[in-house]
Amino acid sequence: MGAVVEESFFTSAPPEWRPALIPVADTRSALQSLARQVRRQWDKRLVAVTGSAGKSTTKEMIAAILGRRFRVLRSPGNLNNDYGLPLALLGLLPEHEVAVMELAMSAPGEIARLSRIAEPSVGVVTNVAPAHLQFFDSVEAIALAKRELIDYLATAGPDTIAVLNEDDERVRGFAVGFPGRVITFGFSPKADFRATEIRWAQHSESFVRITTPDWKSEFTLPLPGRQNVQNVLAAAAVSSIWRISPDEVREALENFQNLHQRSEIITLPGGVMIINDCYNSNPLAMERMLETLASWPDARRRLVVAGEMLELGSTSPEWHRSIGRRCGQCGVEWVIGVQGDARFIVEGAVEAGIPSSQSLFFADARSAGEFCRTLIGPGDVMLVKGSRGVHLETVTELLKSKS
Repeated sequence: MGAVVEESFFTSAPPEWRPALIPVADTRSALQSLARQVRRQWDKRLVAVTGSAGKSTTKEMIAAILGRRFRVLRSPGNLNNDYGLPLALLGLLPEHEVAVMELAMSAPGEIARLSRIAEPSVGVVTNVAPAHLQFFDSVEAIALAKRELIDYLATAGPDTIAVLNEDDERVRGFAVGFPGRVITFGFSPKADFRATEIRWAQHSESFVRITTPDWKSEFTLPLPGRQNVQNVLAAAAVSSIWRISPDEVREALENFQNLHQRSEIITLPGGVMIINDCYNSNPLAMERMLETLASWPDARRRLVVAGEMLELGSTSPEWHRSIGRRCGQCGVEWVIGVQGDARFIVEGAVEAGIPSSQSLFFADARSAGEFCRTLIGPGDVMLVKGSRGVHLETVTELLKSKS
């Protein structure tokens, strides 16, 4: 056994330790170099997924569909940054036939760096939206950072493939000048993989008819919401590269299990439904989940626990107010804002006509959860969503303990 350590640690370590230590100038760079070498020795096709929202679910769907035929390695959990991605790549074994990796970023240049480590041949961009605005001066700057994946593919060889969201104007623009193959997905009639019919069922199922250049078929997805249908379209588009059949796609989707706290449906006694989507949040992701809540069938009341959306910089108050106003447009009857700038969600909800007595702010998740235990009743549907740092899983755990 041994350890890779920085040179300063090596020089200060006891002499008897040094035979087991490998000194390097920077341990993170060493980890990245090792991961890149492992990926090159493996030398098979790798799919990289990025975007402002939906990338984790899309990555999981791609892996599930390809897994019907191949042995697939996917990046576990949220190992998607310049530390986590190399750790995920170190899991590559000779028997893996395909890899599916998620790429995240919070600064310009990060996606380019991750792409050079992972060396993908297929790149998927789900969307571009306001996220990490604390580190970017505009959504256009975020788009340029996401485009770094497609820019990498453009220089990686003629056989690379870009899978792009036709419904997102910025992402659609990434196809301009791209020398490789482009596959598009979305609800637009121009998309290669498009949803031509969507139906929502009670208790979280979605039915979608997908039309492609080669086939038409209907699928059942055990997840609610238009955003998850779009994730399915992206995954189906990627699967076409390997000529996966509609039957294999159907089987994978019917048995699909998403990551914890992403569109997770919790059923409590009395027909109470909790949409537990509290892993993370940004304005686009929040708006999509509000649309899901608005379309939920047979809800007695629609309630929202909306945590602060972090890293939005100076524009944060107005983004939060806009979500509060959107709550009013989506038929929400109670809005519970949690932590920091979520107070502006409450202000926006009142502006949109939700009574101030039903638009409340709590400084922390535990206080909000204790109140929600007294609020929720039979037939209610409650959306719980916020940035990871708000810890809204506390709310869902308190609601589950009530039952």
